[in-house]
Amino acid sequence: MRWSNLTIDGDEQRQLPGYRDPAAIRRFDAPEALDMRFYEVHAKSVLNRVPERSQMPFRWTINPYRGCSHACAYCFARPTHTYLDFNAGRDFEREIVVKVNAPEVLRVELAKPSWKREHVALGTNTDPYQWVEGRYKLMQGIWEALRDAGNPCSVLTKSPLLLRDLPLMLEIAERASFSACLSIPTLDEKAWRSTEPHTPSPRARLEAVAELNRAGIPTGVLIAPLMPGINDAPHQVEPLMELAAQAGATSIGGIALHLRGEVRGVFMDWLRSQRPDLVERYEQLYRRGAYAPREERARLARMVRRGEGPGAFRLSLRGAKVEEEEREQPDLDFGSRLPLARQQTLF
Repeated sequence: MRWSNLTIDGDEQRQLPGYRDPAAIRRFDAPEALDMRFYEVHAKSVLNRVPERSQMPFRWTINPYRGCSHACAYCFARPTHTYLDFNAGRDFEREIVVKVNAPEVLRVELAKPSWKREHVALGTNTDPYQWVEGRYKLMQGIWEALRDAGNPCSVLTKSPLLLRDLPLMLEIAERASFSACLSIPTLDEKAWRSTEPHTPSPRARLEAVAELNRAGIPTGVLIAPLMPGINDAPHQVEPLMELAAQAGATSIGGIALHLRGEVRGVFMDWLRSQRPDLVERYEQLYRRGAYAPREERARLARMVRRGEGPGAFRLSLRGAKVEEEEREQPDLDFGSRLPLARQQTLF
């Protein structure tokens, strides 16, 4: 089996809600994975339908992993872990569910006569190229299945690990539409290390954008979330936009921070620990709900407006969500957007 070379301590098992069989719990002898547990499960389905009411420009997604070791303080996907009887805080970062049969199940689903070869988006919930993908390599089999089916698809990630699969992406692009997007909230090292501590370097992500575009894969940049007082200053955003343009980004977009459900508590706890000077400001900004006030989003949009005319890039700010119901157990996807080649804004 593809994971037979993994380091395993014991053969623990646990029953997860929504899964028929017990999950085998694995641990890795690697510094990056210390204190993490990986639950191998067999999914009944991996194609997840996005509700019709959603604003997303796609109707189907794939999430080979649940939970994410990136540990982003603001991650909109954190509430999905509560469906597995985990918490949205530390558990989301340390208890990672791995759908080990995702490539095989996907092949079966794509071969069904009822499948209409609709666009499939990856990375809309948790990152498919988070640390553990380097061990399980599920994305290679997923891309192969999509390639063989000639199915349109796209990916959103924070990791340059996706370059490993560039040959497969090029093969898909020969048969169907394909695009990529790198999420890069900031270049500011302090803001990066404190808000998304286990993600690859933002500059490495920009290099991946450039390499993908040079190879012919239309690739954009998502500057999200924009967090007042943390990564939204002109001296933080403008250099990032400039470097994204230099990397050939086919789209540059952004989303203002939104704090839905359990994310609010996790983020506010982080704020009290790391930026107590901003607690009162955020309590005011988000006192009426999950989204920043209209005037705050307008301020961000004015700040990042860059140039005029057909060649200009403009950062579009709004909150958005997808509520996705997976047949085996619900995953919720929020805030992703498809990058489309040569469009001026991401939305």
